[in-house]
Amino acid sequence: MPMPHRTFAEVAKRRLVGKEGSDRVATIRALLGELPGYRNGPYADLRKWLEGELDRTRIRAKVVHRDSLQVRREGAAQIALVGPPNAGKSSLLQALSDIQIKTGDYAFTTLRPVPALTRIGGVLIQLVEIPGLIEGAHEDRGGGRALLGVLRNADAIVFCRAAAEPVWSFEVVLGEVAAAGIEKPAILALTKADERADGGLVRAVDNACGESPHPFEAIVPVSVLDDESLDRLRAAIWGLTGLIRVWPRGDGTVGEEPFALPVEATVAELADQVHHHLGRACTGARVWGPSARFDGQRVGRAHVLEDGDEVEVLTR
Repeated sequence: MPMPHRTFAEVAKRRLVGKEGSDRVATIRALLGELPGYRNGPYADLRKWLEGELDRTRIRAKVVHRDSLQVRREGAAQIALVGPPNAGKSSLLQALSDIQIKTGDYAFTTLRPVPALTRIGGVLIQLVEIPGLIEGAHEDRGGGRALLGVLRNADAIVFCRAAAEPVWSFEVVLGEVAAAGIEKPAILALTKADERADGGLVRAVDNACGESPHPFEAIVPVSVLDDESLDRLRAAIWGLTGLIRVWPRGDGTVGEEPFALPVEATVAELADQVHHHLGRACTGARVWGPSARFDGQRVGRAHVLEDGDEVEVLTR
């Protein structure tokens, strides 16, 4: 004897409450399996309703997947720009990368993470602007968990704070990142520094952030109108990557683009990055630069390279 159709409908609704994705699909299929196979009447109507719910659940799952906030990694390192709303992140990203972004003198101009590639010291680095974090982001207020997930996957962080803005809004961002358990190498970019050019700015901010839950490796005042300040910020960002630049050399000429390698990388690791076959055939190298005792020094496969070296790989 089948369950009365009205009772079945109530049971089905209760079993679907709070379920999404694959759990909801499995529950709907189980309910369909429990329905009697009548082609007409109230049970047929229930079957039609459940099949409609199944289609809607699949569509929602596809939309959620398509609308994912994850950012595909490109370049040698991924650096996230994060700060409160209206901290000048979009203008800074545009100035560093030449990407065209909608900017405005109001909060929440950017609603999704925006990636952009830029060359720093000849190496492609991916910068990702994270939309302004608000209080409660680690509890998913304003979609904060997804944004913090992007931040968690980055290699390092550039915290952005407008120089003339009150410190409390920036402290909210630091607190949310700390509450999410995210610890990365970080610097602080004091954006819009042209709006407050007094010499004590960095000292004042350094004192205010002294008890911060997130220490900064450097504090860099920057203005998109000042090329020198942008160059200082690029140098500080390169320091965050933890990489060294090594230029290939052959026939007396130096390559135009360096290879990015981890600190204490060896000649053998450089050769392998150029090509696996070269890595296997490498017997050593001739080196010009900081790691060499003299220009053109011949070294073995295990020789540790330094930032700025020029290397001619030798083979059998």
